[in-house]
Amino acid sequence: MKTVKVQLASYDEPFDITKRTDNPPFTTKEAFVYWMVRHTRQDAKFLRQRWDLSEVLRRDGDITHEAVREAFLRTPREYFCRNLWRAYDRAALPIGYGQTISEPSLVAHMTSYLNPLPEQKVLEIGTGSGYQSALLSELSNHVYTIEIIDALARETNDIFKALEAQYPEYRNITRKVGDGYYGWPEYAPFDSIIVTCATDHVPPPLISQLAPNGIMVIPVGPPFSQTLLRIVKKVAPDGTVSLTREDIYHGQEKVIFVPLTGPGGGTR
Repeated sequence: MKTVKVQLASYDEPFDITKRTDNPPFTTKEAFVYWMVRHTRQDAKFLRQRWDLSEVLRRDGDITHEAVREAFLRTPREYFCRNLWRAYDRAALPIGYGQTISEPSLVAHMTSYLNPLPEQKVLEIGTGSGYQSALLSELSNHVYTIEIIDALARETNDIFKALEAQYPEYRNITRKVGDGYYGWPEYAPFDSIIVTCATDHVPPPLISQLAPNGIMVIPVGPPFSQTLLRIVKKVAPDGTVSLTREDIYHGQEKVIFVPLTGPGGGTR
């Protein structure tokens, strides 16, 4: 399997998000948009749409942590959508190769249930558009992501590399082309694992690579109707492993993700 890793270019070390000084005001839409227009290349139109959507997501309970809200506001979803004019639609959008970028509410909800800290390691299964990884890099200094579709992985890798100078946190995203079912043992254990494709069972390799007290969010179930599970791994003093599972929508909603595929395109 071929690894596509972030190139640090002329930088000596990865970026530490805890030491950044480019902190926009998150108090009002006007202050946020004004600061972002002056300090980034982002378009005021998309910034306003992002702010307005963040307020809806917070009201609806999809964003439940201030850190996740700020990460959402920092992350330019329009850069990762293949149709940027629909970036803030409340819908999944095609990105080619039979894949989609998940709707913003789903990304926010899953991220809120992980809520990783800066020094915690996060593994994403299904890089796709790169948007979820980008958002996670605003929360964690250690993001690892796997994409099985080589052409899509290369396309998204190019997007990240074009943005790294302006968004140095993206240098903290380690990427590879590979079969996400087997995780990434080289960098395990992970404090959090987020799976952005559906399977009918929880892959045992991902359980084994989850750290004690680690959290996994994964859609499980048949095509067109999955339950979004939050799984917490506990390890007893004698080494016994136990898992607690929670439907993060509490039976009120099913989700639909593209399937977790194996080499050659067969579903898991």
